[in-house]
Amino acid sequence: MVRVGLTTERLTRAGAELADEVGFEQVTVSALARRFDVKVASLYSHVRNSHDLKTRIALLALEELADRVAAAVAGRAGKDALAAFADAYRDYARAHPGRYDAARLRLDPETAAASAAVRHSQMTRAILRGYDLAEPDQTHAVRMLGSVFHGYVSLEMAGAFSHTAVPSQESWAWTLDSLDTLLRTWTTT
Repeated sequence: MVRVGLTTERLTRAGAELADEVGFEQVTVSALARRFDVKVASLYSHVRNSHDLKTRIALLALEELADRVAAAVAGRAGKDALAAFADAYRDYARAHPGRYDAARLRLDPETAAASAAVRHSQMTRAILRGYDLAEPDQTHAVRMLGSVFHGYVSLEMAGAFSHTAVPSQESWAWTLDSLDTLLRTWTTT
């Protein structure tokens, strides 16, 4: 018998909240069952296993992040678009650390192709059109931006920048200025 009120969407959202509270790696079907005070078996009509639950959380996180980035970059171009994209990414990671980790989950190719991960790439490429980069430089730039944003956010969230007199926000602004300069002056070698 299916427990009244339990749906796949409700379980996914609760799993995402749990990820933000205890960390994405700690999310399991058992932990979610405890949250709802139900037996684990009652969740299996909604999620197949912990991997299925984590995949659903990852897809939710990718969708939420894409929505935030899209709203932030709407009507912007050049450095303004780059900074809005980066800030939305960073703000999401700071507000939802477990979901942010979930968004890094390796998805199978079919699931990834149908997910909001495609929107992330398209939005990054849209920002880069303002810098007039041709292929393969545009692909290199997409990868560079993702690496810089993820690297900075991950180090910041781990507390790596808390031991210096220079505020992290100042370094973030410097990094975005540097990326803008690099992209505006990019030359193909």
